[in-house]
Amino acid sequence: SLKVAALATLIALVLGTLAAAALWRRDFFGKNAISLLLLLPIALPGIVTGLALLTAFKTIDLEPEFFTIVVGHATFCVVVVFNNVIARFRRTSWSLVEASMDLGANGWQTFRYVVLPNLSSALLAGGMLAFALSFDEIIVTTFTAGHERTLPLWLLNQLGRPRDVPVTNVVALLVMLVTTLPILGAWWLTREGDNGQ
Repeated sequence: SLKVAALATLIALVLGTLAAAALWRRDFFGKNAISLLLLLPIALPGIVTGLALLTAFKTIDLEPEFFTIVVGHATFCVVVVFNNVIARFRRTSWSLVEASMDLGANGWQTFRYVVLPNLSSALLAGGMLAFALSFDEIIVTTFTAGHERTLPLWLLNQLGRPRDVPVTNVVALLVMLVTTLPILGAWWLTREGDNGQ
């Protein structure tokens, strides 16, 4: 579960940030449709997303395994990162980027020294939320896991075993803590970012 959540979060950070950057200052035909498509994986019920992913994987002859779990989790984690980053982009003044370029910075320097520091709390909050969502996801995982087992799937299988209830309760508490702490951290980060501006 930790490996899946970490990889899905990493993929979501990259893709969500790139998507937000592409939609930030550009006006083009279909921009709203692309934004809607980016939001669909989290807006649709998990069963629909899971079945769609399973169908797509079967269409390209990809058997459910670790990789398919990561891809499945990344599809809805991208939404969380995208929402955080696009919100921060909308509050960022374009004049900062223009000033950086006017002072002689190239594209990479502007990104590294101007844009990235402005996005840092949004990226951290989006990454924490994405990790929490991925870590305890069970519905999409059921469709994309195959023979792989994540911690939430193990917990689901333990529900029918009354002798293992104390162990199951401890593991469930651990899962709750691992998912609650990043959510609280993301809330704190976004609260601080709003008060500081």
